Amino acid sequence: MIAIVDDDESVCHAIKRLARSLGMEADTFASGQEFIDFIEAMPAQRFDCVILDVQMPGLNGLDVQARLKRLGNRFPIIFITAHDEANLRERALAAGAVAFLRKPFTAELLIMTLRATVKLRGHA
Repeated sequence: MIAIVDDDESVCHAIKRLARSLGMEADTFASGQEFIDFIEAMPAQRFDCVILDVQMPGLNGLDVQARLKRLGNRFPIIFITAHDEANLRERALAAGAVAFLRKPFTAELLIMTLRATVKLRGHA
């Protein structure tokens, strides 16, 4: 199971379709706060991977990553962003993200990244 957290509904749906084509189930969340609320309400829920947009209103991706750590969740995070600032990339990867992809990325790159992440978790 993967989680897709992005305020752009079309991005969520496209990634969800791609994940399903790979045989992966996916839940989508329209904001960082919606995802955190879900995790707090369902603490036993586990995700093999979280695809997380960096730039979102309210809680941005880096805020969500920090909140997940404080909650004790160690989901592998693949960041996606339209802003490829070195500072953001470095902060995300230093905090434990497994990948940082710049939009627009190819389906092939996301597939490769998802498969590698899920395989590392022992679910592929």
